[in-house]
Amino acid sequence: MRELQLQYGKNEIAIKTKQKFVKKIVHIFSEPIYFLLSCSAIIYFLLGESFDGIIMIGFVGFVIGIDVLQNARTDRILRKLKEITTPKIKVIRDGREMMISGVDLVPGDVMLISEGVKIPADGYLLSATGLCVDESILTGESESVYKYSVSNPKEPVTEEYVLFRRDYCYTGTLVVLGSGTVIVEKTGNETEYGKLADKIKKTIPENTPLQSQMSHLAKQCTLLAAILFIIAGFVTFINLSDYEMGHRFIHSILAGIVLALSMVPGEFPVIQTVFLSMGALRLSKKNALVRSLPAVETLGAISVLCVDKTGTITQNRLMIHEFWANDHQEEKLCKTLTLACKEGTHDPLEIAMLKYGEELCSKCIICSQDPLACDKITIKPEFLKEYTFTNDLKAMGQVWHKGSVIVIAAKGSPETILSLCIISKDKEAFVKDKINHLTKMGLRVIAVADRTLKENERIPESLIECRLYLRGIIGLIDPPREEIRDNMKECYQAGIRIVMITGDHPVTALSIANNVGIRNENKIINGDEISKLNDEELRNKVRECNIFARVMPLHKLRIVKALKENGEIVAMTGDGVNDSPAQKMANIGIAMGKSGSEVCREAADLILLDDNFSTILETVEDGRRIYQNVRKAVAYVLSIHIPIALAALAAPLLRIHPEALLLLPLHIILLELVMDPTCSIALERQPAEDHIMQKPPRNPKTKLLTKNLFIKCLFQGSIIFMNTFILYYGLLLFSFSPEIARTSGFTALVLSNSFLVLVNCSELDSIIRIVKKLKKDKAIWLINAITSIILLIMIYSPFHNLLEFEELPLSLLVLTIVSSASSVLWYELFKIFLRKIQKV
Repeated sequence: MRELQLQYGKNEIAIKTKQKFVKKIVHIFSEPIYFLLSCSAIIYFLLGESFDGIIMIGFVGFVIGIDVLQNARTDRILRKLKEITTPKIKVIRDGREMMISGVDLVPGDVMLISEGVKIPADGYLLSATGLCVDESILTGESESVYKYSVSNPKEPVTEEYVLFRRDYCYTGTLVVLGSGTVIVEKTGNETEYGKLADKIKKTIPENTPLQSQMSHLAKQCTLLAAILFIIAGFVTFINLSDYEMGHRFIHSILAGIVLALSMVPGEFPVIQTVFLSMGALRLSKKNALVRSLPAVETLGAISVLCVDKTGTITQNRLMIHEFWANDHQEEKLCKTLTLACKEGTHDPLEIAMLKYGEELCSKCIICSQDPLACDKITIKPEFLKEYTFTNDLKAMGQVWHKGSVIVIAAKGSPETILSLCIISKDKEAFVKDKINHLTKMGLRVIAVADRTLKENERIPESLIECRLYLRGIIGLIDPPREEIRDNMKECYQAGIRIVMITGDHPVTALSIANNVGIRNENKIINGDEISKLNDEELRNKVRECNIFARVMPLHKLRIVKALKENGEIVAMTGDGVNDSPAQKMANIGIAMGKSGSEVCREAADLILLDDNFSTILETVEDGRRIYQNVRKAVAYVLSIHIPIALAALAAPLLRIHPEALLLLPLHIILLELVMDPTCSIALERQPAEDHIMQKPPRNPKTKLLTKNLFIKCLFQGSIIFMNTFILYYGLLLFSFSPEIARTSGFTALVLSNSFLVLVNCSELDSIIRIVKKLKKDKAIWLINAITSIILLIMIYSPFHNLLEFEELPLSLLVLTIVSSASSVLWYELFKIFLRKIQKV
């Protein structure tokens, strides 16, 4: 066995290789702003300004820390979700029965499986006794599958139908009835479960709409920064002709870096990281674990939500939905149901029947009036014999000794049970009509019958020898979740199309679709039809069809791919490994945390810890709110960067001495430290717009920075620049020291930053109304208070020398405050104009 273990390896599935820490660091440093900051730090160290260099390195380390902590938190929660114990399995090795760990299985082992066993490897059935297996984790079908022993282990099997093979058992499936022996053929990644996991690993993730747009905008700003870097460096080099060549070169590079830093959107990665991290943190408190941060925003853009029926729309448990009791004898139906089911069963069908029997018993009039008079509970029956379920008969029964009589209780296929019953032709025709009616409702129909024998009568050897009395028929269903119909309405109100993809029968799928309110439910396609369609034909079909039944994992994958190729932003929900490849292909995969498989959770971007469909809607709303606030943050960043860039560009053009510059790289970093918390706290916390879930999802092709928004940023930024630079340059012209001029200009920029955030919180509300709305938001006022305190410390403490500032006289401080306020509050006049136009 050791040789086989070395040859085949452990019976484990390698799901994911964690990204190395070094690669994360390299990825962060590939951002232009961090590269420029690193260059600035090196230059400052070369110039002997170690304090400035340390601040810049510390800033980069802070961003790295945020990313690492988020990844560590997600990994920690996933470890808690993962199954803690490895299942044990009874096997025959070297002629002896023994219990071993599932990971130690090798091809050739013989597994002994019985009710409640989770099968840990793929293999052929050597023998089977009434064996019934739940394969929903692979196939998506809620109905368990009865198995039979293999006739020819070497018989070839086509890949398309391998998951429906009746003489084979699969990893991850659950034995719900009977027993059997299985010879192991495949382990680990060679199993069907493992192959699906392998397909997931090979799927290349795509950028989300926000990532694509932010990346495009960042590239444009970076290109502009590179051009300005060359211009500023060249102009400064020409202007410093009197300097020694070495210092001339270093100051030219420093001037170029100042201008480049002013245009490189350093806040963009902060906006993405912090906005999405805060969103993920909020969602975790609502039982939604975000494994991929961009998924938070992507949910706000989804136009199609593909849902697996079993476990997502439904509760993944059978219950009796309809019943008919012969001669209205419900108490007799209750008794027969109870006796026909095994005690301590794992079969969902029998569990549902037993529960129903208990409910009927609790409503029994005889029981409620005189419990001792009811024969269902006064005499405890003794089990004598079982008629095992067979694929040919499709029925089973149990024989009980109860008092002075023998009771045979049977259940199974209505066709079989009716053929064994003594029943009139008229009654048989009536029952068949009833069965057809329940079948059209998408229910799984079971007939129940019994026979009472005297103690001295011979017990039939097989069920087929029995002549039974029909007690009734029952229709079972995997019921929809209680809140799912309301959830569907909310999805449609939000402009989200619902597509149901299931492995169940088309009739069952259609019934569930009608019950939960899925639109256009009459158009349905099954897996066989999908297999015959080419990609173009499938793309046309998925434009209108909302229900896909009898599908396999490959079909789900093709459906999601076709929807994406039609321009849809697709989310895929599921709980089984059969859903995992499609989840990975979708723009966002959503897994059930409680009932979902490990592979399914690993493939997902979002895990619902409470398995609640309504949590998806909460994440959609939060995703839309985040995108709304991201747009505000981007506009704010550009508006505040414009005056910084223009100030850095004006300095060499006006031949301002390098030592008298308005902003040095250190000051830009200080401004970044002011702007980042403003984005992270003030703008990120803005509530969603009114009726945000009554609007259709945004077009992913719509630019993050529209023409109108850019014009607004340009006007606001230019006016802030004019007021700030006039103040700064005017002080220089009036013979104030460069430190005084720099301190006044820097203070004006910081205060303008605070005013700009308040003004831009709403496009229409006045600043007075905004302040009233934010009155209870302590975080926003706290960050403004901290900013003001730090600004005062930088100006009026001994630290101002290190920052190349100087104390401002009170008159200059008041002038600076007035200048910064007027440079932003003019937009309030424009809001009045907008309100009159829109009649708000």
